[in-house]
Amino acid sequence: MPTTTFFQDPPRPPDGWESDPLLREVLARALGPAADELAPELRELAALAAGPLHEQQLAEREVEPELVPWDAWGRRVDRITLTPLWREAAALAARHGLVAAAYERRHGARSRLHQFAMVHLLEPSLDVYACPLAMTDGAARTLIECGNGALVERAVPRLTSRDPSRAWTSGQWMTERTGGSDVSGTETAARRGPDGSWRLWGTKWFSSATTAEMALALARPEGAPGGSRGLALFYLETRNEDGSANGILVNRLKDKLGTRKLPTAELTLDGARAVPVAGLGDGVRHVATMLNVTRTWNAVVAVAGMTRGIGLARDFARRRRAFGGALAGKPLHADVLAGLEAEREGALLLAFRAAELLGLAEAGEAGAPERALLRALTPLAKLTTGKQAVAIASEVIECFGGAGYVEDTGVPRLLRDAQVLPIWEGTTSVLALDALRALSGEGAAAALEAEVRGRLAGARDAALRPAVDAAAGALARAGAWLAAAADGRVREAGARRLAMTLGRTLELALLVSHAQWCLDEGRGRRAAAAARRLARHGVDLVGPFEGGDGAGHDALDEAALLLDDGGR
Repeated sequence: MPTTTFFQDPPRPPDGWESDPLLREVLARALGPAADELAPELRELAALAAGPLHEQQLAEREVEPELVPWDAWGRRVDRITLTPLWREAAALAARHGLVAAAYERRHGARSRLHQFAMVHLLEPSLDVYACPLAMTDGAARTLIECGNGALVERAVPRLTSRDPSRAWTSGQWMTERTGGSDVSGTETAARRGPDGSWRLWGTKWFSSATTAEMALALARPEGAPGGSRGLALFYLETRNEDGSANGILVNRLKDKLGTRKLPTAELTLDGARAVPVAGLGDGVRHVATMLNVTRTWNAVVAVAGMTRGIGLARDFARRRRAFGGALAGKPLHADVLAGLEAEREGALLLAFRAAELLGLAEAGEAGAPERALLRALTPLAKLTTGKQAVAIASEVIECFGGAGYVEDTGVPRLLRDAQVLPIWEGTTSVLALDALRALSGEGAAAALEAEVRGRLAGARDAALRPAVDAAAGALARAGAWLAAAADGRVREAGARRLAMTLGRTLELALLVSHAQWCLDEGRGRRAAAAARRLARHGVDLVGPFEGGDGAGHDALDEAALLLDDGGR
């Protein structure tokens, strides 16, 4: 008698538009009737991402970029071959305006929401092509803000073009062997050539857009003082008019844990011709404009990865049978998935709030409170969603059991790629210190408090009361700690706990507000359930502390004890 052999049906990603009511609600709430105009395009992109692009991604799982340093006759060419999916992603991104939409402003100051809705739907199937797009967006905004008319005229139309044959991408070259986020030790030198032009000499340790047509790079002009104050921001094009390299040597491609389709390179600048973007100083200040944009991209990409991972885990739970039934019907497994979804919903609202504020500021429609809030909220959104993305990707792998640990299922890539999100554009600790500095600036702490309290004030449904109390309590605790921690060492030691508390508090407050809107609009109680679940997960990470000047010294004492290695 023949036996039946079992083969598990693999998971398929759900349609990111039809299966995500929260994304549709965010757009409807912010854009009103104009959201209906976006639906056909977003529906098309979601179907593309869940279907052909996902299949191509799986088929090209082992295909990676390659560096060809020399041609057959010994000439130095430093040619990097990209994967087929990346080449397709470049054309797709240009045609649909994944950068351009923010600058065309079809939807006014809220055009950033249109842009990032497209990114959210497509990026999980584009093998991290969002990285060069983020830097391209940041470069365009930086050139515009710096007001260099010649560079704006030459580069911005290309950086924001919808024509794949004309569109440029940009690199962002700051990291050197001397440090990542600490650029004060930058060794790249800028020297004037005999013709009066500037040329760059040095090594860039990480370059994630080596195939881009241009880059913005930090360098120290000859005669400038040491430290970060002596740095200037330079514009360079990677190729000369004849197609030869503009004094750029590719030493190697980095062998990374994840984002392996992204050709991250180590470069030597050997007299690369460059142009100062805005004078011969204040380079770090000008880079801040770029970082506001790229950190917002980071937050949106983090949520996109969470959405894809949870979607796959939920689909697998419906297909996988164990212990007499589908996994989706097992109360414990359903509880795990629900917890992941609550985290994702808070993260999505925080990322898209950062995007909304960015758009308002760029359009000149943000008042002083909104601008102050943006300064604090951007690093908080980046660091909070980055940590959530890694935690959720790890849980998603566990949801698949052993299959989640096997490379050819495609599931492990989710965790490997997520791990870059708390690192790129500033680690969690660096972002926490940025947030702490922002909160010390004029109006930022008050603006953040007003944002949270304003969101909570509209909650009328009794079921939201535990979430309201949790968010309000965490905000009060964070404020008390910030006021009491006068010692700079104490503030620095507690910066991550403070930042994560504020980030999660913002998520919960936004989720409470959205839940009440959904109830008022007759859109159901899903968001209210997410708010209650997120509140139970905990938002207050500041922890107990002593009042007065002693606030947080217990944490310093504990660190000293725990890191004491007996004098070795």
